[in-house]
Amino acid sequence: MKILAITACTAGIAHTYIAKEKLENAAKELGDYIKVETQGSIGVEDELTLEDIRDADVILISADIRVNKDRFAGKPVVEIPISMVMKSPKGVISKIHEKLGK
Repeated sequence: MKILAITACTAGIAHTYIAKEKLENAAKELGDYIKVETQGSIGVEDELTLEDIRDADVILISADIRVNKDRFAGKPVVEIPISMVMKSPKGVISKIHEKLGK
């Protein structure tokens, strides 16, 4: 499955980047492709492109702040608190597989 994700915590420092790493590791273990955009204290990094979005199976927003979802129109979007990724990144991705049947 091709997963795009956004991570963003209230401070935009540690949890944003830890969640990115956890999602990348979990996706790799489960055989998925993932690209993670971070919206941290230094701004947006690894921004999701229109091509990325077009080709994605699902958008995962793991954030404790508001994230603009307008660019994801027509795509399945899963929104969860960043704490869920911190606790069980493989569980989050596995649940997405179940829900999407992929």
